[in-house]
Amino acid sequence: MTHFKTTTSAAALIALALPALADGELNLYSSRHYDTDERLYSDFTEQTGITINRIEGKADELLARMQAEGANSPADLLLTVDTSRLKRAKDMGLLQAIDSATLEAKIPANLQDDDNQWYGFSQRGRIIFYDKAGVTNPPATYMDLADPAYKGQVCIRSSTNTYNQTLLASIVTHEGEEKATAWAQGVVDNMARAPQGGDTDQLRGIVSGECGIAVSNTYYFARAIRKDVKGVSADIDKIGVVFPDQDGNGAHMNLSGGGVAAHAPNKENAIKFLEYLASDSAQVYFSNGNDEYPTVAGVELADSVKQLGEFKADDVNLSDVAENIPTAQKIFNTVGWE
Repeated sequence: MTHFKTTTSAAALIALALPALADGELNLYSSRHYDTDERLYSDFTEQTGITINRIEGKADELLARMQAEGANSPADLLLTVDTSRLKRAKDMGLLQAIDSATLEAKIPANLQDDDNQWYGFSQRGRIIFYDKAGVTNPPATYMDLADPAYKGQVCIRSSTNTYNQTLLASIVTHEGEEKATAWAQGVVDNMARAPQGGDTDQLRGIVSGECGIAVSNTYYFARAIRKDVKGVSADIDKIGVVFPDQDGNGAHMNLSGGGVAAHAPNKENAIKFLEYLASDSAQVYFSNGNDEYPTVAGVELADSVKQLGEFKADDVNLSDVAENIPTAQKIFNTVGWE
């Protein structure tokens, strides 16, 4: 087990004239929407002299664009958030297998595709938060979220959210479809409100008193430690933190990663960039710049992330989890998880 120590519409995609081939360039399609990633790009260019041309947009829009472009796509590299999107890109034939001793050595086997088509570079724990004043015995496991004792208390995002899809797929992987379905039904029965908003909105629900328990990714909470987040930071001491399943599989981790495009005109530059993302300097920045957990072992965590404390992370193979995402979506539909 791993232990951690302390938008745009399709029409509004950034229009860049991307050259078909240029030795000193890299054409990047990215759905990571964080301003702090600018440092990653500029440092890579300074180190290598390779210019990065970017097209940014929502993941599904980028995948549709790459599919429409086909063999003529200028894309060299796809960066996206969550295992479900990485699997979708692979299943659509948009990525290719690569050979990199650096990536094989640095990225844990469970955080990369079994066929070497994608690699994970940063993680976020999908964990449980609770109202310290109102919940005296918070859930200790994901399965506990379905306990009738918490009826009317749980706030969580919609079934269309990729973070939730991957969480349920991991439960399918560990527990099987029958138990996963019972869990999803139990969570629906315990919801304090219909799913709405993003992860930060779930945390705000605790502060406002609407939610006794919430599920959110760690970096939304860590961000509210590091800087002012409206509706969270001023009352952050009201919110308790639980890393689930510490006596079992460990906390579920969502992955941000990337892979080389199937028809990359600058394949070698794309591989260089992926290897750069696995460097200690880039890994530190994922934590310092965006409150994430690095995937490379031994990298220093940002202070905001350290404050969440030590925990055991689930080391399930995310390629296996990805295979169960369609089952997870079927379960969501079956139980009426909006």
